[in-house]
Amino acid sequence: QVQLVESGGGLVQAGGSLKLSCAASGRTFSTYGMGWFRQASGKERDFVAAISWNGGTTNYADSVKGRFTISKDNAKNTVYLQMNSLKPEDTAVYFCAARPFGFGVRDHEYDFWGQGTQVTVSS
Repeated sequence: QVQLVESGGGLVQAGGSLKLSCAASGRTFSTYGMGWFRQASGKERDFVAAISWNGGTTNYADSVKGRFTISKDNAKNTVYLQMNSLKPEDTAVYFCAARPFGFGVRDHEYDFWGQGTQVTVSS
């Protein structure tokens, strides 16, 4: 069992930056692939970024490529999402998710989810 707690969300102006963190409980975090998803109001939850268990492979949604960076610190049981050049359309609740090994781009591929953190980008 893995418990995930996101933090770092907030209100930022367009063009600004935020860094989200997702702290995980459990001794097997190093063996988990991690993902970030987001859900805007009234819309479905969308894939944002994913990283393999050892951090060696990453994947990004086209909408965030070149602006967002996912990273994983197994010593700290934490995964991060650095978000730069934020746009109003990035406004959403951001969720982190975990799955044993591998990683995926669909939410049903993940076994554990955090509660989410709100990111609001003003124009």
